[in-house]
Amino acid sequence: MKSLAVAAKEYLALRRGLGFKLRRETWLLPDFVSYLRAHGSSVITTELALSWAQQPRDATPRWWASRLGCIRQFAKHHRAFDPRTEVPPPDLLPYPHRRQTPHLYSCGQIAALMHAAGELPFPLRAASYSTLIGLLAVTGMRVGEALALDNDDIDWRRSLITVRHAKFQKTRQIPLHSSTLAALRSYAARRDRLRPDRRSASFFLSQTGARVLHQNFHHVFLRLLRLTGIADRPGRRPHLHDLRHSFAVKKLLDWYRAGLDVERRLPSLSTYLGHVSPTTTYWYLTGTPELLALACERAECAWKVRS
Repeated sequence: MKSLAVAAKEYLALRRGLGFKLRRETWLLPDFVSYLRAHGSSVITTELALSWAQQPRDATPRWWASRLGCIRQFAKHHRAFDPRTEVPPPDLLPYPHRRQTPHLYSCGQIAALMHAAGELPFPLRAASYSTLIGLLAVTGMRVGEALALDNDDIDWRRSLITVRHAKFQKTRQIPLHSSTLAALRSYAARRDRLRPDRRSASFFLSQTGARVLHQNFHHVFLRLLRLTGIADRPGRRPHLHDLRHSFAVKKLLDWYRAGLDVERRLPSLSTYLGHVSPTTTYWYLTGTPELLALACERAECAWKVRS
């Protein structure tokens, strides 16, 4: 029978092969296996899984539940190979997932962020970060998708972006507005003037000529939120990923204003965002006062027609 260390390594490789990103699991599972070994156990037990999950003692119940959930998934898989494996019950450390209300960026806030990014030290960094923020705002792309773009992923003739590193390793094409294509073309020309000796095929370059790193972009974006005053709001702090939420809600507002059938167009929005189905897209839709007012107005018109 294979050891837990080998089983955990094979499990992670399998999950990666299926398209899962596996950020926490890559270090949580090996840590759990080491914990079992330190306690003289070669099998997963509910008691040991629970005691490991509730570390550190000063962490939040949400973090404990997340740790135990990671082990539960692995245990369910490993039980097929070792019937001695105990799978911790899902209600052992219950913590209901609550959707936090995202910050919906206004057009003025996006313009302010792009302007602030354009004032950053080093011309190439300023151009890259400003254009990145604009592209995320008008396409709803995931941050990782935008950073993974290569030069060949931009089809200038057909005005298309090909996303090759989407979630679950899927590929999709995103049509671009002529103004967006012009902005990308302008950036590419400036980028090549500033960094003719590029070190990467990446479309967006860092000051060193390499691909922009996610953590660096995220860190600078937080600074831009403070510089523009957008971070100075009560409640939840605005996030970079909220640009994707903002795009989805704005698209619905545009459809309602244009008098289009929003329900029939939702599958198109799902495809554009790279979702498997509209069910996932609903997570990105927030009932703003304007959106609800337009929806109510549409419903009233429908009732008048029926009556």
